[in-house]
Amino acid sequence: MFTLTGGAVGDLAAAGDNGAMSERSGPDHLSGQEIGKDAVQSVVQAAAATAGELAGIVSKAVQDVAGALGGLATELYEIREAAQRAAQEQQD
Repeated sequence: MFTLTGGAVGDLAAAGDNGAMSERSGPDHLSGQEIGKDAVQSVVQAAAATAGELAGIVSKAVQDVAGALGGLATELYEIREAAQRAAQEQQD
């Protein structure tokens, strides 16, 4: 159960918690659970950033391949047309 504390409006504290800090609490003391949570958080953030970078690389590669294939198709079309014109001129 949570109750309103005497602190700022909306502060909640577990029932029986007087809000006093233990001697080991402070900016320099982190529990093993918090250290583990921070490590997991860092791993997830690094993995997400790497996945984003890889997605960008793959996306750019797909765009480049599509552009190259489109250019090749255009060249093949132009070569075929030129060959057809040459064959037609040869017959005339």
